[in-house]
Amino acid sequence: MTGLLDDKVAIITGGTSGIGLASVESFVAEGAKVAIADIQDELGASIAERLGDAVIYVHTDVTDETALETLVSTTVEKFGKLDVMYNNAGAQGDPSAIVDATSAGFDKTIALLTRSVLLGHKFAARQFQAQGTGGSIITTSSAAALQGGWSAAGYTIAKHAITGVVRQAVAELAPLGIRSNAIAPGIIMTPIMARSFGVPLEQSDEFVAFLAEKLDSTQPIGRVGQPEDIAKVAVFLASDLAGYVTGVTIPVDGGATAVTQGSFGADVVSAAAEFTNK
Repeated sequence: MTGLLDDKVAIITGGTSGIGLASVESFVAEGAKVAIADIQDELGASIAERLGDAVIYVHTDVTDETALETLVSTTVEKFGKLDVMYNNAGAQGDPSAIVDATSAGFDKTIALLTRSVLLGHKFAARQFQAQGTGGSIITTSSAAALQGGWSAAGYTIAKHAITGVVRQAVAELAPLGIRSNAIAPGIIMTPIMARSFGVPLEQSDEFVAFLAEKLDSTQPIGRVGQPEDIAKVAVFLASDLAGYVTGVTIPVDGGATAVTQGSFGADVVSAAAEFTNK
């Protein structure tokens, strides 16, 4: 590694699995101190123990405003400052189609996927202002923020709204030296894929491996993505190399959103059905 994040302190929400865990490991490898924020306490504690003094775990429900404020203050108390806020926590949310949507399901999805991002910006920006240092805010968006049809209505709308948060952050925060950018993953082989199709946790690794084999050839670049593909871009956005980069959503999707989707949505459903029925 090259020490791109030496002397930086970062918060990564949803840091116990998938993209979050890959990012935690990559940030630490590049020299950062990291606060893992999640609700999977046993897993979070074991990751922190494995990675040593560079990491703490903080139980955080990102839909709770007070919990996010406490997360920032706890991180600063432990490591002395904050340089990077990575709003990564998420889930599929309400799977309903537009004609079946409910206020309760939509509100819950927005709270997790969009409101948490806004509040993450709020408390990180306040800390950056207090330090007088500026900082980097990163958010995991989705290919569903760039095109319709990648996911259910609630998820798609929530991810589109993240683009609005990022762009408004430029208007309000860029003069303070605070950068905000988003990453839009395509099809990434993480446990969330298994959960989305109701596959039991103990089969998630087998499921994502099966999907990868089935779907590699459907991607323009010839393979599906891995969590590390996203983590590498997050490291760049957190680093000083990205000092003039703000207000953008970077697709990390193997080229999928650059071309017509074709039958990919149906291909995913078909492959998942084949796995569950075998």
